[in-house]
Parts: sequence; structure tokens; C-alpha cells
Amino acid sequence: MIDLYAALDVASGKVTHKLTDSHTAADFRSFLRKVVRVYPKQELHIILDNSSSHGTAEIKAWLSDNPRVHFHYTPTSASWLNQVEGFFGILGKQSLSETDFSSKKALREHIGAYMRDWNKHPTPFAWTKPANAIIKSHRRMLDRISTAVH
Repeated sequence: MIDLYAALDVASGKVTHKLTDSHTAADFRSFLRKVVRVYPKQELHIILDNSSSHGTAEIKAWLSDNPRVHFHYTPTSASWLNQVEGFFGILGKQSLSETDFSSKKALREHIGAYMRDWNKHPTPFAWTKPANAIIKSHRRMLDRISTAVH
């Protein structure tokens, strides 16, 4: 197993990443330390899913020691609200979907090369759909899945 942690700077499109062999609070904390080193002076707003590793006592303690870092959690089943998910989609489609890797090392090297190349020519992310269209679409989806069928 390889876990990819990634922080997308939506203004520039640059991605800070870390690859780990597990998905623990210690791994997440190590990634957060990297992010704050990359962005040493500004307030950071980090959008997260609801992974159990994001809310451990260890992470809460780290947050209290780093008051310029603020977490914002996406609602369950709304990962599309986090723009880094769009980047993961691009990575998957452009780089990972048609490739087989002979080892974890080969996968790590491939992802590292992709990230270096991406950051040479980053693409800023911006919402292209108007907010009211997103809300209408989301309401339609909720209406479809909320209807009980017996």
C-alpha cells in the first residue's frame, strides 16, 4: 500500500505531497509539518475529508501548537468540494490508469516524477460551474437518493 497526501494551492496550482506506506495520524502529522515548512508565513486553511487520522488527539495537539493552520471538513459524500480531489482525478487519468508498476518503488518514483513535472507548470484550479447550478444539481441528487424504496 502507498498513501499519497497532497495539498493543492488553488491560487497557483502547485501541489505539496508526501508518500507514505501507511495512513496513520503520525503520517498525517509528518505531512502537515511539510506543508507548514513550504508555506511558512501565511495562514493555512486545509480542506479535509473525515478520515479518522485527521481528528486524533495527536493531530488536535499539533493544531493547538500551530494556530495559523485551520481545518475545514467536507461533509460525508461531498469530497468533490475539495479541489485536491480534482487533482487526484487528473493524476489518475493522465498518469496512473494505463500504467502497471512492477514494485512500490516504481510507483513511488513515477508519482514523484509526475509531481515534479506538474509543479514546473502548475495549473490553478477554479470553479467553473456557477454556485446556483451546483446547488440545484446537489439538491436533485439528494432528492433521488432520499426517496425510500420498499
